[in-house]
Amino acid sequence: MNPYVLTILLFSLGLGTTLTFASSHWLLAWMGLEINTLAIIPLMAHQHHPRAVEATTKYFLTQAAAAAVILFASTTNAWITGQWEITHLSHPVASAIAVTALALKIGLAPTHLWLPEVLQGITLTTGLILSTWQKLAPLALILQVAENAHPYLLTTLAITSTLVGGWGGLNQTQLRKILAYSSVAHLGWMILVAQMAPQMTLLALITYIVMTTAAFLTLDKMESTKTITLASAWTKAPTLSALACLILLSLGGLPPLTGFMPKWFILQEVSSQGFPLTATVIALTALLSLYFYLRLTYAMTLTLAPYTISSSAPWRSPAKRPTLLLSAAVVSATCLLPLTPSVLALLA
Repeated sequence: MNPYVLTILLFSLGLGTTLTFASSHWLLAWMGLEINTLAIIPLMAHQHHPRAVEATTKYFLTQAAAAAVILFASTTNAWITGQWEITHLSHPVASAIAVTALALKIGLAPTHLWLPEVLQGITLTTGLILSTWQKLAPLALILQVAENAHPYLLTTLAITSTLVGGWGGLNQTQLRKILAYSSVAHLGWMILVAQMAPQMTLLALITYIVMTTAAFLTLDKMESTKTITLASAWTKAPTLSALACLILLSLGGLPPLTGFMPKWFILQEVSSQGFPLTATVIALTALLSLYFYLRLTYAMTLTLAPYTISSSAPWRSPAKRPTLLLSAAVVSATCLLPLTPSVLALLA
């Protein structure tokens, strides 16, 4: 892609998210979401491959439908209450419609069906943008309307997402689909405490972005998109493969890695609010996600890929040097748990 065009598209991504962050009016927030969607469409379709075009079309239709429903909900609320402010979405029907549309935008279950198919059709770099940056603006709107939303609606979306994210990733062999279901599960954890403690949602979001960035960049460096290709990763880059295992286990929330910190805080908050059954259910769903992460680490460390005589040895292929962003993301995704007392002091 032309670097000037790429620069304009990336600036548009930043503009759309910033506009949604800074707006208190529903129309301005809707404009920011639309700029975000239109900016990432060329990045997804620049491969000119039928699978990429199909994924781009699915993404555009889904996001356009969600944006139209958001506009309908905000207009309905303004018609009934006379208020266009985001925090004044007080009508229960309009609030429920808006939350459902925002859930469709970020891929919360049961409106998640587009996310695995779209991620499967695009590159790992574009998938990283889709899994991290594109979720910031809708999540900011969800945090603002969560106060007026029905608590049962958010709890149902959260528990359904953690269940679907765990079950959906069990039978997958495509790494991008596994990361998509991982995204669904993590979003469920974030939404669960959006009403109780929004700061916990922000902590879980930041931690998820760090871990997902490390996972996508690691897979991109190893040029792995399927589970079977992970078997040859150890021969190519043993150090990066060992760190990739720690990143995957951190995504699963296994202590003493970074991913355990937000899950620990969220379970503590939900239990202290008087919902022990909900905390037990989402803790059990975390075991489902941990299982398919363990399956990936097993394929990466304890298996060897079959090679024919005519194939070249994996160690003969040139190894890519890790970038500064990859190194920083890997360290952050694995070593931040000792900072838990400092995080608690900031959240208090």
